[in-house]
Amino acid sequence: MTTPAHVLGCTPDTPNSLLIRNARRIVPIENLIIIGGGPAGYTAALYAARANLRPLCIEGYGAGGQLLISGTVENFPGFPDSVMGPDLVASCRLQAERFGTRYLMTDVTEVDFSSRPFVVRTGREEHLAKAVIIATGASARTLGLPSEEALAGRGVAYCSVCEGPMFQGRRLLVIGGGDAALEEAVGLTNYASEVVIVHRRQEFRASPIMVQYAQANEKISFLQPYVVEEILAGDDNTVVGAKLRNLEIEATHVEPAGGVFVAIGHDPANNLFRGVLELDELGYIRTEPGASRTSVEGVFAAGDVQDHTYRQVVTSAGSGCVAALDAQRWLASHAMPEAAAAAALAHS
Repeated sequence: MTTPAHVLGCTPDTPNSLLIRNARRIVPIENLIIIGGGPAGYTAALYAARANLRPLCIEGYGAGGQLLISGTVENFPGFPDSVMGPDLVASCRLQAERFGTRYLMTDVTEVDFSSRPFVVRTGREEHLAKAVIIATGASARTLGLPSEEALAGRGVAYCSVCEGPMFQGRRLLVIGGGDAALEEAVGLTNYASEVVIVHRRQEFRASPIMVQYAQANEKISFLQPYVVEEILAGDDNTVVGAKLRNLEIEATHVEPAGGVFVAIGHDPANNLFRGVLELDELGYIRTEPGASRTSVEGVFAAGDVQDHTYRQVVTSAGSGCVAALDAQRWLASHAMPEAAAAAALAHS
């Protein structure tokens, strides 16, 4: 039986103004919980902390996202000599912490946005929040090869905009057959000496116009129907080619290359939010145009979990800023009366 909830006084160690007592423990209601650690989550945390919201960032065991497997980042403003991906995300985290962000290095296992305060669970622990920002990101689909994992950031790449300039004058392989793969291939011709598209089928999944663009580019050639069996490394442990297998005749050969771009799609980290928030046809959290508001009032989304178009570090950071400002304004205009919050929790 749950003990009737009541509001307790604030202590110097209490991060926010509202405490709820239930049968298990005293639970603080956070002003803002940020789910996810990466450029979007840490930027949201920075802005929220500077607005004195004292945010709690539940960053997850995979905190840092795709920057952790990135090599040199050359297109983030403020680093004329470039910066390593892990160093960049670590600096973002420290900057948000400096202004009062608190962190939990654990994964969120469940959310309940059906009533306020919102509930965010991490295993057996339960956290309450007046507002939530979701910044769980997305992950590039991989080929699932041990050699691919070993050579990530050493010639295996997933983003032509981010890493293409580092492959000047090289012969490159692009793996995939959808619009994303052909767009990557066309973009890489600005840097590469030659781009070879490797696709497992004779027919492309890409739109006809993208196929025409690629076929018309003199730097692009095609290998079909082939799959990658292994990505090969040289003496310096960087990519020198790939072992390919023809699916029709089962023959294999080695295709030389100075880099391999895997372009078989991205998956937004949306498992927690299916059936909870409105998602688009690709599974990304749907937000209002030009804002971060989701289908649930008081819940906001930032970064790659809601962006399937740009997927850049700088756009993720920018959307984290937008989400924090949206959340701050929403909290200011939807002040939660403490007695009402206590009563809501008591009857939940």
